[in-house]
Amino acid sequence: MNYTLHQLQIFLKIAEKQSITKASEELHLTQPAVSIQLKNFQDQFPIPLTEVIGRKLYVTDFGKEIAIAAKKIIDEVNQISYKTNAYQGQLSGILKISVVSTGKYIIPYFLSDFMKQHEGVDLVLDVTNKQKVIKSLEENTVDFSLVSVLPTHLKIEKTKLMENQLFLVGNTSEKFHKKNYNKSIFTELPLIYREPGSGTRHTMEAYIERNDLPVRKKMELTSNEAVKQAVIAGLGYSIMPLIGIRNDLEAGRLQIIPVKGFPIKTIWNLIWLKNKKFSPVAEAFLNYVEDKKDEIIKNKFHILN
Repeated sequence: MNYTLHQLQIFLKIAEKQSITKASEELHLTQPAVSIQLKNFQDQFPIPLTEVIGRKLYVTDFGKEIAIAAKKIIDEVNQISYKTNAYQGQLSGILKISVVSTGKYIIPYFLSDFMKQHEGVDLVLDVTNKQKVIKSLEENTVDFSLVSVLPTHLKIEKTKLMENQLFLVGNTSEKFHKKNYNKSIFTELPLIYREPGSGTRHTMEAYIERNDLPVRKKMELTSNEAVKQAVIAGLGYSIMPLIGIRNDLEAGRLQIIPVKGFPIKTIWNLIWLKNKKFSPVAEAFLNYVEDKKDEIIKNKFHILN
């Protein structure tokens, strides 16, 4: 056998995503290049690694075993690189962070300069809904999580990053002339919800219940981007974080509907398990965030203030 580390990396990504298209996107390679490497890798085994059924790619049981072995090999190779960097006095290792979906508009600004300063650090960033973010924290598979709704069943520590503001928004086809509407407006506006498990939905439902708002639920969608596009298309209205819609507000695709009691305000927090033993990379990142967060907020998020 004469497979390469590159082929192992490509096959592992295909096994993780169960899709050549998604693997090629994450690896920043063309689909034909990934397909060729998969074929070259497969040619070295007498047993199929993958199979296609109904145009969907599946990893065989044998392929899953090879993927497990490939991950171990790649992890060991990475460790060689980290140890080499450490001997040269460079910070090196993996930083693992899980982020709720709206947090994707925030966390890159707290990572950018840190990653540039420490080229030996590899980043694993998982963007998903609140339920899965908290599960990864609970299972201790990440160093930090970024949330706006704190878990109540875990012992955690946190550092406050910035305020999160949510507004009632709609597209610009209808004009709202009053400076302030009262709660009764919710009887007229069909609302679009995020899916269960979303932090935005949790905040939205808590506010509605607390204020006994007479809402009309229109539909639920599985991402803030999907909700935003549905609102822009005129399918309904929603309560959305300002951080994810500011460009659409400036472009005139969305408008904030002024309602008494809005915006809803929560706090973006970087959280970690209490008494967690940090790696040198995680400890360095936390120190960086606590030292630089005010400067980052001032320089990158002044438009929200």
